[in-house]
Amino acid sequence: MYRTDFYAFFLFVLLASLGTGCKKDGPQLLPAGEQLLVNGRIYTVNPQRPWAEVMWVKDGVIAGIGTEAEVRAQVGPQVEVMDLQGAFVMPGLHDVHLHPLEAASENVQFEVDLRVTDPANYVPAIRRALRQHPDAPWLLGWGADLEVLLADDRRPVKVLDKVSTTRPIAIMEQTSHAVWVNSAALAVAGIDRSTPDPVGGVIMKDANGDPNGLLLDNSGNQMIDRAIASIAGTAERNYQGLVGYALPELARHGITSICDARTYWDRGHHRVWQRVRDAGQLTVRANLGLWVYPDRDDAEQIAALKGLYEDMPGSLLRINQIKLYADGIVTNTTCAMHEDFRVDLLHRPTNNGLNYITEGRMAEYIAALEPRGFDFHIHAIGNRGVHEALNAVERAGSAGGRHRLTHVEYVDAVDIPRFAALNVTADAQVAGDFAQPAHWHENDHLVAPALNARLIPLGDLAKGQARITLSSDWDVSTLNPFVGMQNAVTRAPQALDLAAAIRAYTIDAAYVMRQEERVGSLEVGKEADFVVLDRDLFAVAPGQIGQTRVRATYLQGRRVYGE
Repeated sequence: MYRTDFYAFFLFVLLASLGTGCKKDGPQLLPAGEQLLVNGRIYTVNPQRPWAEVMWVKDGVIAGIGTEAEVRAQVGPQVEVMDLQGAFVMPGLHDVHLHPLEAASENVQFEVDLRVTDPANYVPAIRRALRQHPDAPWLLGWGADLEVLLADDRRPVKVLDKVSTTRPIAIMEQTSHAVWVNSAALAVAGIDRSTPDPVGGVIMKDANGDPNGLLLDNSGNQMIDRAIASIAGTAERNYQGLVGYALPELARHGITSICDARTYWDRGHHRVWQRVRDAGQLTVRANLGLWVYPDRDDAEQIAALKGLYEDMPGSLLRINQIKLYADGIVTNTTCAMHEDFRVDLLHRPTNNGLNYITEGRMAEYIAALEPRGFDFHIHAIGNRGVHEALNAVERAGSAGGRHRLTHVEYVDAVDIPRFAALNVTADAQVAGDFAQPAHWHENDHLVAPALNARLIPLGDLAKGQARITLSSDWDVSTLNPFVGMQNAVTRAPQALDLAAAIRAYTIDAAYVMRQEERVGSLEVGKEADFVVLDRDLFAVAPGQIGQTRVRATYLQGRRVYGE
């Protein structure tokens, strides 16, 4: 019986893989297809037996787990033994809300400095990008701050017009819920003072009724669709970004399962994922959430979405989710609230946010697509948006649906028990600083302080028996799941205990991906998705959980990351 220490084991695997022709930087197979992990602290997330000493992996599947005496009695003499040297092992982590193609693809030609407080100081970077891309039909950027633009006396469109009035320029705001454009972009899109707001969007205007260069929510989405369509080579850059950056980053953070939370099928995002799968390059399980375009004809869009459904047994890639927005975001005053906002930013007939997709349309899509096999991933930030989304599930969903609401920043007390009653998962993102108590009241000028005092009510949802998942919304927030865990357990009075936070990243997230029988906990018969960490999460102070580092990540028994 061969015995090796933790780091020597990784060297052994690397050398073995080179000997069999495996790429040096690719996934590494466990040697001989069979491995016994010993001398570790293994947290299984199995409530019947949460801790184990030894795990036996055979052909990518957990063949035994328990005490050393129990498991060793089952294995043969040729098994390879991996000495964990006391390391902490847990199931592979799930991130059920992120945007890997958008985070990794280099389709944006430039970024502006997030620290800028005067819009004029954005101009040098934009001019430099204009010179660097002389033949690009559009100039597409990222990183502007909406509050900075709104606080300035100059019309935002005029600031960009100082750079160019002939080349369309579009700069995405850092949340992706606003776009800053120049007059050339407005002209190409046919937007003028008489243009009505699109469904789910706002064309901001000045005091004279002319577009001021700021497009909120779906009006900005439409502009970016137009810009992306004009740029050659986006599919190849999406592919290269996914393979060369996003997938390695996921593995480095111990993430073995994800949901692409906004798969723009009109841009061919699903085909990029299929290309990676067909090339054998997937190092993560991925469920794609096909985007519902708010301004499309419903019957035509539903038919198109049905045709894209794909859920092959055993495949790492599944196209079985639908992503739609019930509302916008609080800082734009576009999230759907029961109450009016405390300021009137948009000067619309109503001042309690907007709907991308109304309750009635949500119900129509659920009724049509859930029977096809789709689960719904619904963006809902405002308390009205949450209420309407729950209503839609109640009206049109069935007991077989596994739908979830994501963000859930403002949830009325009356809606808390409805999550459990309707089997709707509450998916929250708390890795960003905004979700911590010190920042809860930063939007008191927009929303009543009493509502901000319960921002993202994880504690209330847990008491209400809601299934909770935690995710990143990468690249809006850090991808690091341990920062998310740390913030989840330290945000009293709306906190989770550590075991619940871990479930939110493992078995409960596996449920919403319809793979809890396959992964999400370490049990006999499940596939060997697991991570090896540099510390025991239960033995460190809560404020240190975010410093955790992943030593190794395994998917189906393959090492997809190792220090």
